[in-house]
Amino acid sequence: MSTPPATTRTAAALDARRSAVEKMLDRIRDTLRRMQQERAKITVAAVARGADVSRTFLYQNPAARQLVDEAATAARGQRVQDQAEHAAGIAASWRERALNAEDALRRANDEISLQRTTIGQHLGKIRDLEQDLPEDGIQRIVTENTTLKQKFRQLTQDNRRLQERLQGARNNTRFLDKRVADLETQLLPETGLPVAAEADTSREISRSNGQ
Repeated sequence: MSTPPATTRTAAALDARRSAVEKMLDRIRDTLRRMQQERAKITVAAVARGADVSRTFLYQNPAARQLVDEAATAARGQRVQDQAEHAAGIAASWRERALNAEDALRRANDEISLQRTTIGQHLGKIRDLEQDLPEDGIQRIVTENTTLKQKFRQLTQDNRRLQERLQGARNNTRFLDKRVADLETQLLPETGLPVAAEADTSREISRSNGQ
């Protein structure tokens, strides 16, 4: 068997090397694409671990280094854009809160102004009433109010006592009704007649004696 020429072996080795390099570059592209989707920080160490290549290859191979540099630059731009969007969202939220606070403050000021006007009107009415009252009018009203409160308390107490008496009378009535029913039940076996019939018989005897 003849040995292949040296040029043929060299060409085969170069093809194998180019194929291996291309596969490593493909893994690097896939890793960078995945890291960009995940918003992961792109570093040489992270890319080397994800693509299963050496850091030396990433530094020395121009194509690999260009891929990493471009991806890192794009990632930095994406982070800046994300931060800007986040800041814009926060600013919009605070702007809306500020507008809501201004509206609430405006409504509160309007309500305070209205309440002040109402209080002023009531104070004016009170002053007018005080002017119409005699000198001892206020004291007399206070005294009458105190007297009415005392009468109300007295009436409340009287009403409570009457309620208690009424309840006691009802209890006594129920007790007497039960007692009468018990006595009627005891009289039935002795006479052999209903109580009503016995009462009729007594009335007949009384009428006969009267005749």
